[in-house]
Amino acid sequence: MGTEGFEAMSVFGFLAVGAIALFTMITVTAWSGERRKEREAYYKNDMLKKVAESQGPGAASAIELLREENRIMTTRRRQELKTSGLIVGAAGLGMIPFLFALIHGAPIYLVGFLVFLVGAALFGSSYVVTVAE
Repeated sequence: MGTEGFEAMSVFGFLAVGAIALFTMITVTAWSGERRKEREAYYKNDMLKKVAESQGPGAASAIELLREENRIMTTRRRQELKTSGLIVGAAGLGMIPFLFALIHGAPIYLVGFLVFLVGAALFGSSYVVTVAE
């Protein structure tokens, strides 16, 4: 094996180890984040259960806290849908002139219009999300 083959193998080895390290880090990060969320939810539910079991104004305030958190979560979900719809729609509009300039003979630029429609659907669905109360 000449120096060309050795250089190619060393680049391949570097990229392979880098890819393995990257995806391992992503997996561990996602796992630890989910574990933290699970632990927070457990402690929060345990605290709310203790407050709700007590008599007096604590039970009413616990129920009000749950309603407020549900309202905040729904508002956040709507805002995320609006933002993602705007981003995808803008990406679709940006793809149209790029694809039109790239391939002149075929109407491939309509793919950008499809992406724009997906963004419009995401944005429109933010107004349809309902809350079960």
